[in-house]
Amino acid sequence: MIIKPKLWQIPTPNQQVDEQLDEKIRLLQARLYQIFHKHQCVKVANSLAAEDVLMIDVLAKLGVSAQIFTLDTGRLNAETVSLFDEIKQRYPNLVFERYEPQAQAVASYISTHGENAFYDGVDLRKQCCFIRKVEPLGRALLGADAWLTGQRRQQSATRDALAFFEHDTLHQLAKYNPIYDWSEQQVWAYVLKFGLPYNALYEQGYPSIGCQPCTLPVKAGDDIRTGRWWWESKDSKECGLHQSSVHQIKQQDS
Repeated sequence: MIIKPKLWQIPTPNQQVDEQLDEKIRLLQARLYQIFHKHQCVKVANSLAAEDVLMIDVLAKLGVSAQIFTLDTGRLNAETVSLFDEIKQRYPNLVFERYEPQAQAVASYISTHGENAFYDGVDLRKQCCFIRKVEPLGRALLGADAWLTGQRRQQSATRDALAFFEHDTLHQLAKYNPIYDWSEQQVWAYVLKFGLPYNALYEQGYPSIGCQPCTLPVKAGDDIRTGRWWWESKDSKECGLHQSSVHQIKQQDS
């Protein structure tokens, strides 16, 4: 008899998390007000993760003028793709844009290395990520003087020193991580409290969702990024979107 391992599950908020949530929301609103007061054109990265939907919901309630972009890599799960339209319909007053990789670059990679060559080594995987994510990001950020991400310190070993503010040296603009200090439990407490839409894959044991061939469900108790590029060392598990930034200052909330 084969016993299947218990998979990660959406956290059930406890009383302590619920009691902290209002204060976390207040601080997040203050951070967002600060960013939008300081910058002329702020763009928001929407990877369709729970963290990004949370931030979009707060922005919608604040009534700020935000441009929200999604990088459609061409290898996303159907569940992820369908969520894009659901979010657009829920927030009709926000501007949503979708960016895809250059077709010729994708075709060249596949003809030279193979469709799934990213399994053959970190360099080939990062090359695929560059074509499908990093290059489209550059186009998405054109005209912006700041961008927001849904990154959190607890997400992986590569993000444990994440700051509220960074300077993106590649694109030469400000970069903010407004929920950098939120816990997984706090994120889901917000999502569930306000009934936000979320990817159906979360209910199948996927706590961190990327491209379909590069993402697996995660066993309960394992690091939430274990299912991303599972064949690599945990120290290399970044796609390159966030490695052009350098730490500048730490958030000081009042």
